[in-house]
Amino acid sequence: MSDVNTPLDEHGEVANSRLFNQSLGKAFAVLEAFGIDRRTMNLPELAAITGLSKSAVQRLTYTLENLGYLRKDAQSKKYSLTPRTLGLGMRYITSSNLVESARPYLLDLNIKCSETVNLSEPHGTDMIFTVSYPGRRQISVQLPVGGCYPIHCTAAGRALLSGLPKPRADEIVEQSEIHRYTPATLTDKAQIIRLIDDARLAGFAFALGEFFRGDINVAAPIFGADGQAVAAVGVSVPVTRWTFDDARAQLAPQVTEVAQTISSLFSSRRPVGAAS
Repeated sequence: MSDVNTPLDEHGEVANSRLFNQSLGKAFAVLEAFGIDRRTMNLPELAAITGLSKSAVQRLTYTLENLGYLRKDAQSKKYSLTPRTLGLGMRYITSSNLVESARPYLLDLNIKCSETVNLSEPHGTDMIFTVSYPGRRQISVQLPVGGCYPIHCTAAGRALLSGLPKPRADEIVEQSEIHRYTPATLTDKAQIIRLIDDARLAGFAFALGEFFRGDINVAAPIFGADGQAVAAVGVSVPVTRWTFDDARAQLAPQVTEVAQTISSLFSSRRPVGAAS
């Protein structure tokens, strides 16, 4: 996944322009340092995680606390995020044309298949959930909106890559840090690229328990106005109720149809991965 110390541009590449505001980048590095494993941190801990000096972190935390994005515990002197940080994400969700347009089709798919349906969008070598409708039955895995996961080992990530020109997709895989999250995680980049090539022909991608044990993903790309993939529709089901063959036979056509319908709202151009 992306390092919090590395500023990225809109293409997920390192930002090195003279226009890049280093102070703003450092402030976001402080906010993004918090997570499920780092819910509270003091100044030395924040400095170690972000790679910033203690004095810089002190100025940044003071500013963010006064702006309402951080709170400081009076006894432990540790900082934590405040609910105001949720507003940043909500502003995207409520202003995104893609999210607004996709919601009714995602909900319809959720009702039809009774399983978890997600919309994911890329950032660098990661994918981020921007919409999630949970299944009506008990599920083994549920990531919240805003959840981030590697692009290379989930169906949504592979579907997104299959909708990009092959050289660009291959480049993203090569740039990815490959980790083994479960015994099923594929770590051979050549094998991952082959699966993406297969998805480009099939119109959908899959992953079998590669990020979470017992999770089957099926996903298809959503194409934007330039004919390249901008997001992916995915369905996640547990192996306790589904086999891969059943998921491919029953869910892949539904996921592909929804992705194509949403794509048609933004572009009449042929997807870059379509067969001739």
